[in-house]
Amino acid sequence: MPSETIQWYPGHMAKTRRMIREMLPEVDFVIELRDARIPLSSANPDIKKLIGSKPHVIVFTKADLADPETTAQWKHFFMKNGETVSFVDLHDKRTVSELKGSISLLMREKAEKYRAGGMSGRPLRALVSGIPNVGKSTLLNLLAGQKRAKTEDRPGVTRDKQWISAAANAGGFELLDTPGVLWPKFDDQRVGENLALTGAIRDEILDTEKLALILCSRLAETYPEKFCERYKIELTDGMTQYEIFEAVARKRGFIIPGGEINTERTAVTLLNEFRDAKIGRISLEAPQC
Repeated sequence: MPSETIQWYPGHMAKTRRMIREMLPEVDFVIELRDARIPLSSANPDIKKLIGSKPHVIVFTKADLADPETTAQWKHFFMKNGETVSFVDLHDKRTVSELKGSISLLMREKAEKYRAGGMSGRPLRALVSGIPNVGKSTLLNLLAGQKRAKTEDRPGVTRDKQWISAAANAGGFELLDTPGVLWPKFDDQRVGENLALTGAIRDEILDTEKLALILCSRLAETYPEKFCERYKIELTDGMTQYEIFEAVARKRGFIIPGGEINTERTAVTLLNEFRDAKIGRISLEAPQC
């Protein structure tokens, strides 16, 4: 386990935080995107402080990559706590219908007030926020019915404020896209690890080999059958992180001259295959209930 704490808070994130605070009075509700594999670690504590009592729907993206049994537990957990939530697969256009239903329930009273006040044509306006690389632009493009927001599989790519009109079949909302944003300090090192493992923090600033060692330890503990099946390895009591990592490398044939393992190639392979669900549908957090 690395001793240093994982942190990443570039300057544009502080600017985004200020922008969110300034724009909140102009919107009717907030759509917060989180990663279904890490429902708590992907919750930006600043968002809750900023929005106060503003209506709020939490959309958990990448549900198709998460453990479905754990996701069912999370659904029960959040509903029991009175949250409006939606778990979505961004590759499935039914996402639009499911999210529309959640928003309609949340904003029914507000929409009726607009109609009663003679503003039946006024669209509801939402601010869309979330951590980097959580799929905001992809979701916005689904809601808009066409490619309107810039998308790229790298954290922090959306930089500027964008207003996007959702398609009529998605409720006719006006959506304010905002750049992915983290918070200045992770009080719990495991939160930083979870964000790094799922790709919310740029790999370029991380020690990917140490991160892959953490992943090996997590998978061996929580998903040993899937892990062993994918890499055709055997886990024995007392194996260290590095011994597990080395077993993966040797089974894959990632060997350099002299018989040593190619640690960089092994690390990149482990992280990419976890993020692409090639090891299986895996959740890094489960509710304590």
